Amino acid sequence: MAGLSFEKKRAPRTVGYPAAVPVRVYGPESASVDGVPVVAAPGEEIQQAVLNRLQSLAISVGAPIHATVHDDLAGCVVPLEVSADGSSRVTGEPVRLTAPRTPGTAAPAHTTPSPPQAPADRFGPPPVMDARPVTADPRDAGAGPGTASGAGTGAALGLGLPFDEPAPAQTPARGFDAVAEEVLGDGPLTETAEGAELLAEPLGRINEAVRAGRVDAAAELAERTLAEASAVFGPHHAEVLHVRELSAYIAYLGDDPVRACRLSLELAGLRRQARDGEAAYGNLQSAATAWRAVRDPEEGLRLGRELIGLWTELAAEPGPAADDPRPLEAARARMIRLTDRAAKAAQT
Repeated sequence: MAGLSFEKKRAPRTVGYPAAVPVRVYGPESASVDGVPVVAAPGEEIQQAVLNRLQSLAISVGAPIHATVHDDLAGCVVPLEVSADGSSRVTGEPVRLTAPRTPGTAAPAHTTPSPPQAPADRFGPPPVMDARPVTADPRDAGAGPGTASGAGTGAALGLGLPFDEPAPAQTPARGFDAVAEEVLGDGPLTETAEGAELLAEPLGRINEAVRAGRVDAAAELAERTLAEASAVFGPHHAEVLHVRELSAYIAYLGDDPVRACRLSLELAGLRRQARDGEAAYGNLQSAATAWRAVRDPEEGLRLGRELIGLWTELAAEPGPAADDPRPLEAARARMIRLTDRAAKAAQT
């Protein structure tokens, strides 16, 4: 898709959010983002709810959101950046508060920031302050304080918010990031000349609906356009696959991560069969983004097995999936957490 970076294609931040959105995690079920209360939904961790809210802000302003996360339970303050695709990264060194709270205790009278020191008890191993953040699972609803794997800054301090490692500067936009870039940009809307004649107008209307926040209308338009394109070009034509990518992205925006994940997995399989490893990897990244938003552990396990199976096959072949094994490792780690959650849910 389009080649410019996601951030460059988006408009400058025009709404009145502060340079760093204040986030406060009060306990395992409540938090606030920019002063607005955030409550975890049934089966959802509060960290996931916070990340979802920050991602919504990033989508609305057209740029990554910077946040200062003050976690009363972990006793840490962490600077965080969250992008519209749900990925997040630590942007500075965490600061340990002198008196971390435990559930049910009152807030201390004074919480003076101090330099991070070797944490004890539930905070895990000592932080490696000069280490790069460890790639983890940015939308995993099963991650709690201290559960993120690795010895990266955020994980070692036990904050409970999983953080992505920032992508290399020259990494092309892939997955939903690339689709969003196209929707918000002014580049070509179709893949081929014959597609432009049939699809330029409906794709323009779909993109306009997405930009206006009319996700339901965009989804209906995308379904009709996909049916028409399939009838004219056939189900495996480049234009049809392109519209299916857009449909998956719209499903994700419309809070239907299961559909978004399934569509993206189907696309990844088709692209791999066509020996297009780059496009298949982009679709896998979209599938992974949607999968991390699936709340039901049983559904997450079903989709996760398919995702990891396809990713493993693609990683065994030359291409971008083989170049970076860390996302696949993070997916496998999430499967362990989902298995634990499913077992606990079966006991209740």
